[in-house]
Amino acid sequence: MKCNNAHSARRQFLLGMAGLGIATLLPTSVARAAVISDIGDAINKAGRQRMLSQRMAKAYCQVGLGILTDRSRKILDTSRQRFNDQLAELKAYAPTSDIKESYAELDTLWRKYQGLLSGKPNLDNARQIATINEDVLRVAHLATTQLELHAASNVGRLINVAGRQRMLSQRMAKFYMFRQWGISSSSMDKEAQLARREFVSALDALGKAQENDTPIKNELELARMQWLFLDEALKQQDVGGKDMMTYATNVATTSERLLEVMDRVTGHYARISAAATPSARKR
Repeated sequence: MKCNNAHSARRQFLLGMAGLGIATLLPTSVARAAVISDIGDAINKAGRQRMLSQRMAKAYCQVGLGILTDRSRKILDTSRQRFNDQLAELKAYAPTSDIKESYAELDTLWRKYQGLLSGKPNLDNARQIATINEDVLRVAHLATTQLELHAASNVGRLINVAGRQRMLSQRMAKFYMFRQWGISSSSMDKEAQLARREFVSALDALGKAQENDTPIKNELELARMQWLFLDEALKQQDVGGKDMMTYATNVATTSERLLEVMDRVTGHYARISAAATPSARKR
């Protein structure tokens, strides 16, 4: 009975967190749609949708601001394609009715978001993106949490946490870019601060996971180093002066490097999950 109560309490906590407006590297080539192999793979890709919601907003602002324009446009285009492909995979895989409902809602939001991301970036669309990306993130996070609960394993939790770090790396950079473009509010500033605290806390928690093998430990150490670079770049926003474009470029590049590392960490956990998943449970 105690075990059931604990599981129920965790379910309520996670789903409650998923309902909040909380506050996650992809290769530059377009990924082709593939069949999801197991629950760990599903959690990994579901979590990547959260990251992409933030990365696309960040890249859109970078193009509009003239920051690494060609590279930023490529990031935006490939991220849009990746989000679209993975959404199709996740909708097909969804193992329960509530997860199916979440992806149906995400599909509706995505159509609007994708329309705003199209065309030459402009300030009016950026303001709308500042709102809708939060809705897309909220639903993508809910679906990821639902998949984690369906997996009911500690490795599933680690995939979710590590995957969320990918999102937070992009979320912090996204808020920086919005502010650079003159889009800011006290609530956005609070969310940016919250994202920083959550990233640091989760990085510490991942470092203590018993499942960590040598490759994961090495990657987490690299993540800590890359985080120091991103954190320092983010702090330069309030410095001002003629070097603001340089500071913004540093945020763009360091956030991508941190994303690369956390994506590899998430992949390691997903492989551990796949190895532990009986073939009978695979889809």
